[in-house]
Amino acid sequence: MSAETSATDAGGRPSLAGRTVVVIGASAGIGLETARQARAGGARVVMTGRDPERLRRAAAELDPVGTAAFDATDTDRLREFFDGLPGPVDHVMVTAGAPSYRPLDELDLDDARRDFGDRLATTLGVALHSRGKVRDGGTLLFIGGTGGRRPAPGMAVVSAMTAALPALVANLALELAPVRVNLIAAGFVDTPLSAALLGDRLEARRDELRATLPIRRVVGPADVAALAVHLMCNDALTGATYDIDGGQQLLPH
Repeated sequence: MSAETSATDAGGRPSLAGRTVVVIGASAGIGLETARQARAGGARVVMTGRDPERLRRAAAELDPVGTAAFDATDTDRLREFFDGLPGPVDHVMVTAGAPSYRPLDELDLDDARRDFGDRLATTLGVALHSRGKVRDGGTLLFIGGTGGRRPAPGMAVVSAMTAALPALVANLALELAPVRVNLIAAGFVDTPLSAALLGDRLEARRDELRATLPIRRVVGPADVAALAVHLMCNDALTGATYDIDGGQQLLPH
């Protein structure tokens, strides 16, 4: 491993000080909180997001070294973004994308093909176009989920993606080594995306989770971001999926 990826703090612990962290989907939620924690840890941050105005507001808080507004599912723009990075980076985190919940009798096949294909293409696109940009020992880090592990009506597309991403990440970890590749599988996380999906059912869902989760609270973006920072710093971790759901999988249906 090169010295560029082995930064430590005063106590000899792995650190992000002086590292460059790219967060794709950094304008809100988990991505913004990860960029915030990386910045607080001394990292140089590059932030991307689909909505230019929302990205501008997020960037005003964190003073990143660079920003780019584009849709990560646009593979041409994704390639242009990585080609345009001025120098090597240490870690890339991808939070872009949203789950698709539709029962079969409401499923539009073209939408399902797009949702599934875009997610896989974005993951593969980041792996492909970041080659030569991420330093040895650095990280590609993707976000998936745990909810699709339980079959249920409306979960067909999500379940397929939940099964596909760990296998894809494990293979990429071999092909891209010594760059490390990992997946965070989150349960319910209290983000603006969750609020948009649930609408007026959000508070009831929060109350339910507070009452039933073993941790007796709702998982938030800061929890996921802390795990992301740990995976960036711990250079023994690659090719694996790390669950963070407050014990949600342990609950009965």
